[in-house]
Amino acid sequence: MDQILSNIKIKVNEKLYVKDPETSTLGKKIIQESILLIDNIGFEEFTFKKLGEKIGSNESSIYRYFENKHKLLVYLSSWYWSWIEYRLVFAISNYSDSWEKLKKAILIVTEKVEDNQKTQHINESILNKIIIAEFTKTFHTKEVDQENKEGFYYIYIRVIKRLTNIITEINPDYFYPKSLASSIVEGAMHQHFLKDHMQAITDCNDTTSPTDFYLNLIEKILKK
Repeated sequence: MDQILSNIKIKVNEKLYVKDPETSTLGKKIIQESILLIDNIGFEEFTFKKLGEKIGSNESSIYRYFENKHKLLVYLSSWYWSWIEYRLVFAISNYSDSWEKLKKAILIVTEKVEDNQKTQHINESILNKIIIAEFTKTFHTKEVDQENKEGFYYIYIRVIKRLTNIITEINPDYFYPKSLASSIVEGAMHQHFLKDHMQAITDCNDTTSPTDFYLNLIEKILKK
């Protein structure tokens, strides 16, 4: 599957960038180093000036690719969820049983991610850490409604819809498939964060993962 995924061009909303970073060496360097820098210092402390210093380029050169750091974070998030969606689609394509499809889908969207060496300028493992820590900041803004209309979060929503559809396959009478699907995706990120930083309020630890919790949850909720 990794070989197939390495040959797929991840598509991101064109409104998120001024110039597609995938089209140049500098653009890929901006993506690569921004992931490392955000992971190192956090999104609040991250600036284009600091990124420029890290890549040995003028701050103005980064603005030729991204209007601001918010759009850069949404770009990284969109890339991540598009990559997750490709993995999800390939992973469940050979399953005919809806329960097995849902279990595999939950594994894909809730597990900690390992780096795919074939995408050399993007470390998916570190990007996963950023998504866990920073993703909600992409839409907890005053501009969320307008940005949603412009399709900034379309790929993320599409991932949740795929889960929703499988849930409905399993139990068409369940009243809350969208809420359950979005809770699984959002909740897994939150549980990973709690596991790493606030263990007093989660049962997830080194032996029990968020994936374990959500697999148990769907068994309790969806079994007729």
